[in-house]
Amino acid sequence: MNGLTATLIVLVIVLIIVAAVAVILGLRARRTARKPEGRPTDPFHTGDQDSLRGDPRALKAGDIVEVRGQTYTVRGSVRLSEGGWNWSEHLLDDAKDTQVWLAVEEDPDLILSLWTPVADAGEPGAKTVDFAGRTYHSEESGSAEFRSEATTGLAERGTVRYHDYQASDGSKLGFESYGGADWEASTGEELSRYDVLIYPTAD
Repeated sequence: MNGLTATLIVLVIVLIIVAAVAVILGLRARRTARKPEGRPTDPFHTGDQDSLRGDPRALKAGDIVEVRGQTYTVRGSVRLSEGGWNWSEHLLDDAKDTQVWLAVEEDPDLILSLWTPVADAGEPGAKTVDFAGRTYHSEESGSAEFRSEATTGLAERGTVRYHDYQASDGSKLGFESYGGADWEASTGEELSRYDVLIYPTAD
């Protein structure tokens, strides 16, 4: 009897273990079945860099931006749209009152460029413009609607005309006229994602 009882006990334990394993496997199968299929992702998306270096697309007044080791504060932003195309320009100011503009757009990849206001560049319209020892060739022109945030020196809303030029070495020359005012010129250079580090302020 003792041997038979021991055998029965062992069989009961084995059955309990088998039942428990079956229940666990069944629950896992249900969870797997309920999981939605993963959405396709862009292999070139800069998500990892955005988490490490801050997202330029989320820039706003008060954020701190470091460009190639130079630290600036975002004074204000201009949000622009032309048809279905949208981009932003952010006014950056350092402790010495040096002001530059950081342009942020996607085409479809993220494009960052730094613009420095200049004088005596003339006006756009010609196919080429000679300035500061470079010959710039006309790239694109048009007009866009804009709205400004915080401190930009611009009206809250309006229209801007623009004309962009580029030299053979990649240097840029841009002209903008806000609300029909005189043309203002800036020289620009494209930045890599690694040139820009962002410290966002708390919302």
